Amino acid sequence: MSEGARVFLVALCCGVVCALWASGPVRAQSQEGSSQTWTPPRLADGQPNIAGMWNSVAATHTPLQLPASLADKDSFTQDELDALVAARAERRGDASGWDRPDSGASVNEGDLAYAPYWFDTYWSEPVAGDAPALVVDPPDGRIPEWMPSTREWLRDTRLHLHDSYEFMESGDRCITRGVLGMMMPTAYNNGTLILQPPGFVVLHSEMIHNARIIPVDGRQHLEQDIRQWDGDPRGHWEGNTLVVESTNFRVVSSMRGAAALIRSRQTESQRIVERFTFVDVNTLKYSVTVDDEETYASPWTVAFPMSRDDEYRQFEYACHEGNYSVPNALGGARAKERR
Repeated sequence: MSEGARVFLVALCCGVVCALWASGPVRAQSQEGSSQTWTPPRLADGQPNIAGMWNSVAATHTPLQLPASLADKDSFTQDELDALVAARAERRGDASGWDRPDSGASVNEGDLAYAPYWFDTYWSEPVAGDAPALVVDPPDGRIPEWMPSTREWLRDTRLHLHDSYEFMESGDRCITRGVLGMMMPTAYNNGTLILQPPGFVVLHSEMIHNARIIPVDGRQHLEQDIRQWDGDPRGHWEGNTLVVESTNFRVVSSMRGAAALIRSRQTESQRIVERFTFVDVNTLKYSVTVDDEETYASPWTVAFPMSRDDEYRQFEYACHEGNYSVPNALGGARAKERR
């Protein structure tokens, strides 16, 4: 399907259904003190006009969590932030063995089909964000500990991982990566298309092509007995900030966490609050707070910038086509059992 047709269908669907931290190098910032001094363009229904393509690739150069060796620092200078990012970029290069495209090094033509050339981080310059880690709360820059029941749950899921497709991570099954999996900066597909039909905001993620249709017309959440993979989002505007609260999550035993190698579970108690602050015509500051008392010892918040990127194009993410992960993993487990 062409990009134009896909955008039209998402917008048509909506018609039918019809942040964060202040700039500066401090570790954690208030989520309530967002600047509202800039006057953005507005749509006919009064919404600030944030429609367009936004990209979070710059945030991939900032570590998710603050290294334990830096936990005692309360603030960082810009030079220190730049040094952290440069060191991380160097470690990535050493680990992968790949040179940056501007290094002048030759690349074997046969290698072009593999990972580095579709990794966004491979093509983007290392840029330091406003904080030394994406986790801005708790103040130590670390995701809180899992609850004991979560540890047991995940241990049991790993033990039975290939007993059935039901134990496999929901993204591997091409269902959803969850709110975090859609919004967190990652190795590739960091573009988010925002559409704004009257009374709604649509967040169209390239990952598995999730389209989150968010009412901003004041309607109430769904009844508590209606549970959904990505929750039930409701949005409202606070000045230049779009606040989106998602509840009514269904239980999922294994779902993508805040990074590619992090798996977590999702419970019915989960509540997620996202904030998109329109700072200027080319910048959204995004934060997401996860509150799930059954999974984490305390709520935690991630924050990072998103930049307008009119040149970025979302390509079809045909997850089920050629998705050999599920049948191969399950088939291999059955073959091992027969042996």
